[in-house]
Amino acid sequence: MATNADSGDIANDRLSSTDARSISAQIPPITPSQTALVVMHYQTDILGLFPSVAPALLGNTRKLCDAARAKGVRIYFANLRFSPGYPEVSPLNRNGQGIKRLGLFLEDRTSPELGQQADEPLVIAHRASVFFGTDLEAQLSGQGIDSLIMVGIASTGVVLSSVAYASDADFRLYTVKDCCYDPDQVVHEHLFSTAFDSRTTVLSLADALLLLA
Repeated sequence: MATNADSGDIANDRLSSTDARSISAQIPPITPSQTALVVMHYQTDILGLFPSVAPALLGNTRKLCDAARAKGVRIYFANLRFSPGYPEVSPLNRNGQGIKRLGLFLEDRTSPELGQQADEPLVIAHRASVFFGTDLEAQLSGQGIDSLIMVGIASTGVVLSSVAYASDADFRLYTVKDCCYDPDQVVHEHLFSTAFDSRTTVLSLADALLLLA
């Protein structure tokens, strides 16, 4: 005979199951073979700029990567990188001049905590968008990918620029808020409630893991 505690556990299990079905019904489903997870600027120099939040971001994004791998969703990493002397930086590009003054992004690498696999491509970009001047779109199209799960640092930089391009290129887009970060949290929150919400399906990490379950 079930005790009150047992009944409570059963009720909670049923509620959790109901909640999961409700959330699932609101999220457009994916076809794994036609979906890619794009992990943007999760590199050692950038995470080093934000030591107080780096462990949580890396932990969240590692869970997302592992779920994508288990689901058969291909992962693409995209890093910002320059040659010594920054010859790729135009004197007309104000953002580029700021990057040049930092003196970073020359020899850093993808954060090892994410466990990048040998068959997971690395795209090198010289601008905020991971699509500008790269072959990422051609790689995705060549693999028949039409849906992207996008995460990155920072929300006002690589995420905004890349989401805008990918939306114009007619990809079906998802963004995972718990795997994105910006030091300006006011603008970060505003982007997810406006520009990202109008172009992508905004997910929590829990939503994303459910999508990839």
